Amino acid sequence: MTAAPLTISVVIPVLDDERALARCLERFAAQSVAPLEVVVVDNGSADGSADVARAAGARVVEEPVRGIPAAAAAGYDAAVGDVIARCDADSVVPPDWVERIRDAFAADPALEGLTGPGRFIDLPRPWRGVASVAYAVGTFGASGAAIANVPLWGSNMALRRTAWAAVSAEVERLDASVHDDLDLTMRLGPRARLRFEPRLQVGAEGRMFHSRDAARRRVAMAMRTFRRNWAIDGSAGRRWLHRVSGRGLLVGEAQR
Repeated sequence: MTAAPLTISVVIPVLDDERALARCLERFAAQSVAPLEVVVVDNGSADGSADVARAAGARVVEEPVRGIPAAAAAGYDAAVGDVIARCDADSVVPPDWVERIRDAFAADPALEGLTGPGRFIDLPRPWRGVASVAYAVGTFGASGAAIANVPLWGSNMALRRTAWAAVSAEVERLDASVHDDLDLTMRLGPRARLRFEPRLQVGAEGRMFHSRDAARRRVAMAMRTFRRNWAIDGSAGRRWLHRVSGRGLLVGEAQR
């Protein structure tokens, strides 16, 4: 008997993003494999983001607590698909994005999370490639070393719903100064089966590169996220020890 195909829920947190959201939802309407649902989490928008979502057939979830951690978690909680895919309103997903995600999880039943790179489409053309590579090195290289796993990137990621259920009570939801995707990755732990797929690429806005203050703010958020999780589970060294040997069991994993 052939197993039923995996179902994919797409979660998009929004705050006053109606124009970008309209473009994003058009791309989901043109996917080679349609998602089971698109869940748009309205984080208190003053514009027509919710109306745009409903007009496109998306399910709207209201999250009054401001901040991406609260909005993203509300979307994951509401999702009903086997796999939860996540992007932002400004993510420019290719037409086979959902199909690639579905096939990756179907091919590897142990896979818990999947992520890929971005190309920054709003920067001056000579700088787009440099900025995209620099961001990838910082996100997947430096952050990966600090957390002892592949960091999930919120603009382009997917998570098996059972993996979310295992850590949903542990992730930070209230502190908007925490990177929600990085915090989620650290709660999943260094031995979670997470994969970086270079062919799973999306376009995105390079907000970090718009100003020095924006860059400093993102770095400060990353350090805040690291410290929160290191205080719970121990240092980066302990995480690597747990990853390679199974010793130094993390507190969060001991509770699950």
